[in-house]
Amino acid sequence: MVYRIFVEKKPGLDNEARAIRNDINELLQIKGVEKVRLFNRYDVEDLAQDLFEYSVNTVFAEPQLDIVTKELPEADCIFAVEPLPGQFDQRASSAAECIQIISKGERPTVKTAKVYALYGKISEEELAAIKKYVINAVESREAAMQLPETLAVHYDIPTTLLKVSSTLQKNSLHSSSRTEALLWTLLTSSSVRNISSVKTEIRLSQK
Repeated sequence: MVYRIFVEKKPGLDNEARAIRNDINELLQIKGVEKVRLFNRYDVEDLAQDLFEYSVNTVFAEPQLDIVTKELPEADCIFAVEPLPGQFDQRASSAAECIQIISKGERPTVKTAKVYALYGKISEEELAAIKKYVINAVESREAAMQLPETLAVHYDIPTTLLKVSSTLQKNSLHSSSRTEALLWTLLTSSSVRNISSVKTEIRLSQK
């Protein structure tokens, strides 16, 4: 079973969310965004429910600083961003390690995403610009919003191998080898006359 929670900084401590709103208003010149709320989303699998509940306020959140919810609030626009497959997720790794230390058992599977909730009048073009700004395509991507049935990742394993024939006709092999040798001469030659003659030989060798 996959468990999911959302963690948001309390009002007055939501500096990152306010900084994002300012960037959208000033840098992107999208004045319709009136408010931004940021949530750290945690999806957890391979642990007992009581251990998950215990970990909520000991691993995933700090009660003095954070608000924890199991459902996202209503918003005018909402989307999530997650690390690309294979990209190291420091937040998820640290959470899984802490839970393992608490349980003294197996390490659970943890995946994280950052959820952006935007409020205001926002067009589709403006939303696309905001996503482009906050999503670093080198290391992250837009994440699905629905809760998955499992966090396990399955890859298709090829059942057949591509066979490549290494049989070449003797004349073709000779021609190819001669062309490579002539190209090397061309690349290492500093004489204009030699370059001209090599080009001619290459054309002749390819006929």
